Amino acid sequence: MKVVVQTREADVIVVGAGPGGSAAAYHLARHGLSVLLLEKSEFPREKVCGDGLTPRAVKQLIDMGVDTSEKAGWVRNRGLRVIGGGIRLELDWPDLASYPNYGLVRTRFDFDQMLATAATGAGATLLTSHNVSGPVLDAAGRVVGVTAQVGPGKERQEFRAPLVLACDGVSARFALALGMAKREDRPIGVAVRRYYRSAARQSDDYLESWLELRSPAPAQRGGGRSLREDELLPGYGWIFGMGDGRVNVGLGVLNSSSAFGKTNYRTMLTDWLSTTPDDWTMNDESYAEGPIQGAALPMGFNRVPHYTRGVMLIGDAGGMVNPFNGEGIAYAMESGTLAAEIAVHALARPAGPERERVLRHYPIELKARYGGYYRLGGWFVKLIGNPQVMKIATRHGMPHPMLMKFVLKLLANLTDPRGGDAMDRIINGLTRMAPAV
Repeated sequence: MKVVVQTREADVIVVGAGPGGSAAAYHLARHGLSVLLLEKSEFPREKVCGDGLTPRAVKQLIDMGVDTSEKAGWVRNRGLRVIGGGIRLELDWPDLASYPNYGLVRTRFDFDQMLATAATGAGATLLTSHNVSGPVLDAAGRVVGVTAQVGPGKERQEFRAPLVLACDGVSARFALALGMAKREDRPIGVAVRRYYRSAARQSDDYLESWLELRSPAPAQRGGGRSLREDELLPGYGWIFGMGDGRVNVGLGVLNSSSAFGKTNYRTMLTDWLSTTPDDWTMNDESYAEGPIQGAALPMGFNRVPHYTRGVMLIGDAGGMVNPFNGEGIAYAMESGTLAAEIAVHALARPAGPERERVLRHYPIELKARYGGYYRLGGWFVKLIGNPQVMKIATRHGMPHPMLMKFVLKLLANLTDPRGGDAMDRIINGLTRMAPAV
């Protein structure tokens, strides 16, 4: 295998052109730094995702100058429809100064490419089919670049920069190459999803969340292990209309559930969908598009430290998925933006202790922003891992719309930090009092 040494240099190397990587590259380039954005795939490319974006993620898109209008191909939603305890409740996104009052739906097939294009438009250099295989270390063990397998021939090349941002998602291969294992004491989830053609459900003003998943009647299962008609399946489900004749439908299960790692999640998804109305066409395999696909959801800072030896971990690579709702895109983009801001200031200082002092501020700021909230989320995960606890919560919580508005703000992490209403002040107070993870 041919090795080409030091083919390119930059101020910053960003590993992975997902939402976090592209957001980081965009903001770095806008501040005049030379940025290499290395992506292992070619665009457009599919990715396992629920495809729904809350106002937190929408804010990040607006900050990048992305046109989020319906004319640009986005499907807007007003809020979240919650189904559970025999109740169907529609909750609008809160009206806040800090975030827009709408969410979005768009397939990841072109979403990531759109963000990468925004990054290149700001001045970053995108190199696709560059599969980063590991770090380049100096004599002191500091990361000073990366090696990558390039193109169909997998030629090994080397790239150099004084700072590397690891944005390679849940696989976190770059962090693993540095010996940074995930923490087993932090929450993690598994989600599976599939697209279905559904004329009845393809357009919707609300994202739809199912707090209770029911098994089909034994007669519907066609044999095998039978379940009681009223037995609750573990986890939560979603149905998001894509606006193009399809829905994204899926479910997630947390590691606090006794079923975690012991259940065929794909079978569980089709079992749940077999109970849905016939006109939704989600109980008919002939309406399915593609296989059921799954992915892990690393939560609550399950890989640390977020800065070490010239490397910053971004988004899923640093376990930044929200434990309350499984949202990852917003936190990937927010952490990428924060990392860029800190990197700009760090690289304006001379290499050595002065620069390191700034870079070490990254995990401190992450902890201040999310540490208490993620701690609350960890407690929440332990509670709802028990289906009976979830059943009691839905039965007693769903009939109270004001309480559910509070729950929506908490779960979606949507509050004004200053000058908000009473709900905002309570949630902000709880996150400040909770010991940071």
